[in-house]
Amino acid sequence: MIEKMRTVTTTPFGARPVTACLMEHQRIAHADAPVSEVDKWDVFDALTMIAGQFGLSDRTLGVLRVLLSFHPDRTLRDGQPMVVFASNRALCERAHGMPESTLRRHLAALVDAGMILRHDSPNGKRFARRGQGGQITRAFGFDLRPLLARSVDIRERAAQDAVRRERIALLREDISLMLRDAVKLVLFAQEQGLNCDALDDRARLARRALRRKLDEDQLTAVKSQLAELLDEIHASLNVDNSADTSPETETETAEMSGNAVQIERHYQRSEKEPADKNPPPLQTVVAACPDVHPYLDRLRDWTDFVEAMCRVAPMTGIDTRTWADACRIMGPENAATTVAIIVQRIGSIAKPGAYLRSLTKKAGEGDYTPLPLLNAMVRTPVTGCAA
Repeated sequence: MIEKMRTVTTTPFGARPVTACLMEHQRIAHADAPVSEVDKWDVFDALTMIAGQFGLSDRTLGVLRVLLSFHPDRTLRDGQPMVVFASNRALCERAHGMPESTLRRHLAALVDAGMILRHDSPNGKRFARRGQGGQITRAFGFDLRPLLARSVDIRERAAQDAVRRERIALLREDISLMLRDAVKLVLFAQEQGLNCDALDDRARLARRALRRKLDEDQLTAVKSQLAELLDEIHASLNVDNSADTSPETETETAEMSGNAVQIERHYQRSEKEPADKNPPPLQTVVAACPDVHPYLDRLRDWTDFVEAMCRVAPMTGIDTRTWADACRIMGPENAATTVAIIVQRIGSIAKPGAYLRSLTKKAGEGDYTPLPLLNAMVRTPVTGCAA
């Protein structure tokens, strides 16, 4: 008869007290896991992206990596042993000679964050007992089950953070371009003899603000201020920033020859271009992908849709890194649309993660946007099995 490994204690050894936080971590870890198994390195990668949300430093993550390396399987599987009982000496050696006092501090941080649990023996030592068949029946050490229990939450948070980072990157890019316009236009105005000292001061202040690490709300405020500044600069220069649609312009356009040799405006793409990040209409996406409707708690705009697909992506087997790459290369809206398409076609896609990686690669080469797929889904049901 094979004995099943079981936990026999929930309280810490020695002077460490039981706290409300510890009891909550115990409750989460011992509850039914949302998934039966998970790749330990996928969860670790996702946690690395959002370590700050749990108060974990890089060195603390390094200690968690060491603990995971002592777990013999790549997969954390419910019902299987997940207790690491390596000694402090062994952990320090694998952590490149980390002092034991430092190791203890980072282990305590992992426990406080609810990433691991202590299963202390009567004398505080770490060891495992084995049954007649050699299988582990009882182990005392650090339990990795909280990572399994929290894996879905960790990956959802990481996916949402990837979208947030993409938004911030785009905001900083927009602000940099607007700053360039503001500075050069002010310089041009000064060369024309206009007094633009006040406008110049505001542009310099905005540039100084961009040197700091600003959050999304602060960047949005800076972008709004720059938009107002540019409007004032254009007004001082009497520049109409809208397209010129005067009859004279239209006449000139109509009279232009379409001969590519004459006007050199013919363009043939010789190299792959980056993905077009303009998304399809949201109503088209929702209409073409009814299977995602149960996941849409509310749908006011693209932000709600992207957040919903952040939660859905891990359920389909798409890991955090793949989702983050898709958001970065396609844009969050197109990435969310592609996940919705995958959900709608889930019966014909054998490996959703590999499929999304393939489409992301094509998007990076300028060969993919989701709109043709949406149109094809509306016209013809998809059968077969994709990679």
